[in-house]
Formats: sequence, C-alpha cells, structure tokens
Amino acid sequence: MKISEIKDLLDAKVLCCEDHIDREVYSACGCDLMSDVLAFVKDQAVLMTGLVNPQVIRTAVMMDMVCIIFVRSKTPTEEMLQLARDNGIVIMQSDKRLYEACGIIYSSGLGNKKD
Repeated sequence: MKISEIKDLLDAKVLCCEDHIDREVYSACGCDLMSDVLAFVKDQAVLMTGLVNPQVIRTAVMMDMVCIIFVRSKTPTEEMLQLARDNGIVIMQSDKRLYEACGIIYSSGLGNKKD
C-alpha cells in the first residue's frame, strides 16, 4: 500500500516530506510507548501514535520507519518536523483515534496477509 493511500484512508494531512508519499509500505504499528516500539516492532514502515515528542522521530529513525501518523489531531513541533525532514520521514496528522486508525489500515489490507 502506498503512503498516499493511507493518507486518503485516514483523511490525513501531510505535514512534511510530501514528496515521499508514493513510497510503498507493507506494515504498520500503533503505539504510544516508544520502548515497546523498540522492543517489539520489526519491519514496520508506518508508526501511528498519539505521543508528541522528539523521541518519536528518533525512534522511527532507529527503526527505519518511513512514515509517522499522529492521531487524535496531535500536532508535532517544528523541531520534530525538521528532524523528520532531515531523515526523509513523512509526517501526517489525522483526527482518528489510534484504535480506529489501526483498524482502518488493517482492514484495508496493510499487513493483513491472507495466505
């Protein structure tokens, strides 16, 4: 699924790195605990979270994620957006709740292999 499709599914607004929204992604996770992301997430390209601090961007960089979606209309700081720009990470904002956003993305086929 392309990041642009996720944007449309979640009625999200792109806040930075819009030139990368045609990237293809194959998995996602929803989490507010960055320690859990570091400990349990593997090969996740998209992070959905309601946590707004620079550590979210740093975690995504460490985990080679290409997109972060801030849910519940959370707004990242300019410092966070600059860090994302520096690392080519697409940042989006959606008014959906985390649970709802995860359900929409999963039911649309991202990470939902039916082999």
